[in-house]
Amino acid sequence: MSQPAREATQEKNEGKGAGGAVLVAGGIFLSRIMGLVRARAFTHFLGTSDAADAFNAAIRIPNILQNLFGEGVLSASFIPVYAKLLAEGDEEEAGKVAGAVFSLLALVATVLVLVGIYTTPFLISLITPGFTGEKRDLTIRLVQMMFPGVGLLVISSWCLGVLNSHRRFFLSYASPVAWNLVMIGALAGWGPTVPQAQLVLIVALASVAGSALQLAVQLPMLLRLERKLKVSINPQRPNVRLVVSSFVPVFIGRGVVQISAYVDQWLASLILVGGAVSVLSYAQNISMLPISLFGMAIAASQLPAMSSALGSPEQIAEQIRARLDSGLRRIAFYIIPSAVAFVLLGDVIAAVLYQSGKFTVSSTLWVWGVLAGSAVGLLAGTMGRLYSSAFYALRDTRTPLTFAVIRVVLTLGLGYVAALHLPGWIGIAPMWGVAGLTASAGIAGWLEFYLLRRELNTRIGVTGVPLTRVGALWLAAVIAALTGLAARYTFTPPDNTLVQAIVALPMFGIVYVGIAKAMRVPEADELLQRLRVVRRAS
Repeated sequence: MSQPAREATQEKNEGKGAGGAVLVAGGIFLSRIMGLVRARAFTHFLGTSDAADAFNAAIRIPNILQNLFGEGVLSASFIPVYAKLLAEGDEEEAGKVAGAVFSLLALVATVLVLVGIYTTPFLISLITPGFTGEKRDLTIRLVQMMFPGVGLLVISSWCLGVLNSHRRFFLSYASPVAWNLVMIGALAGWGPTVPQAQLVLIVALASVAGSALQLAVQLPMLLRLERKLKVSINPQRPNVRLVVSSFVPVFIGRGVVQISAYVDQWLASLILVGGAVSVLSYAQNISMLPISLFGMAIAASQLPAMSSALGSPEQIAEQIRARLDSGLRRIAFYIIPSAVAFVLLGDVIAAVLYQSGKFTVSSTLWVWGVLAGSAVGLLAGTMGRLYSSAFYALRDTRTPLTFAVIRVVLTLGLGYVAALHLPGWIGIAPMWGVAGLTASAGIAGWLEFYLLRRELNTRIGVTGVPLTRVGALWLAAVIAALTGLAARYTFTPPDNTLVQAIVALPMFGIVYVGIAKAMRVPEADELLQRLRVVRRAS
């Protein structure tokens, strides 16, 4: 391919990738905003109470299992096979593969729910060994109530895989809005009138109803797109066997990733400070926002595109490399300022989102510390998602698994020291061990990112964002954050968190984009162009 043709193809591919990422980000943005509204209502009524700890620990178990059997595994095992069949024009085979995967997944989800309900006491002993007495009993009851929703969400993730392969990104990622709305309704309706222990039980039931609604909103579009769908249990088809063979190592890999989340909660429960598990969950709600909006959005939109690459091995490598580099540049542009904001403006963010009712100023400062810890590995973890997607597109699920195992082992060792011993060694309160958890996980994330990048570069050529670009973005973000801080302390009252957020956060964003544009960062121009399109459309 000539140089001009290669550049034209790369530009076209980047444009398509950016458009898909915008749709994914739009859907995720809506669902995350509703998630923050739900979290705000939850903290208002429950704060950092034992009931809040029980609920946040309980919902982690269904989330872990959903991620194991749902979106993450399907993205790595099902989408590459299904998307390639669509790219080759074999809709008949694609429909049979989708139907067989649905049947197998439904069977697995049913067994999962039944086993999960009966093994909940054992799971609680593993996940939260620091919970005892009524707190442990409440957690067990909550998990058992929420387990039926796991099966529904696993099937919902299958819908996401089909829709993404057809480049219908928005609906599948916006569908959790329905789940959040049902839970918000439960909090608003019963929060002011019932005891906290009873309220979390009501919210648990609402989560199951929300799971059903989340699945229901995706089905009409899926049935319109996949007209050749044939539901049957037939694991002997070659393409179905390919999905299943990829499923096992990806399942183990995702299991390793979920073990990392389990390790954090397990260690947080051992800190034996009331509210530690809840504060970790509240901080993760915030830290996951940029990861979801930019990391997951870009990785999700690029995976079917990279999986659809056709041609010689050299041509496939060139297409994947172009998409990967484009995605990495966008991730750096958005994630670097997010990390800086967590460190310098994290108290403003936590206060405006959570500080209300039983969630006090001291709770805000605690969340800020944990959020600052998460900034350590924010960039590495987000870029690592895209590198893993590139391996999945190459039909390699084992390499990401190997590096994920290394990360989790390191997370466990560093987290144990940082959470349970480091605060005493340096003479600070044990509660700050939760911040040590997130920071140590970030260090492990950087090692995983390095290993993923090094291995992929040996296969498809050099990838990544130039260090000069990364350094410029860090400098722009720090200057912008300091400008936001100056505006906060100069122009806002010290006790009005809403006004502080309205002044400091937009100032931070405007200055950052302005500096990036002055530095001729293409992503700044891309963002401004999209904002102009939105303004004209409105």
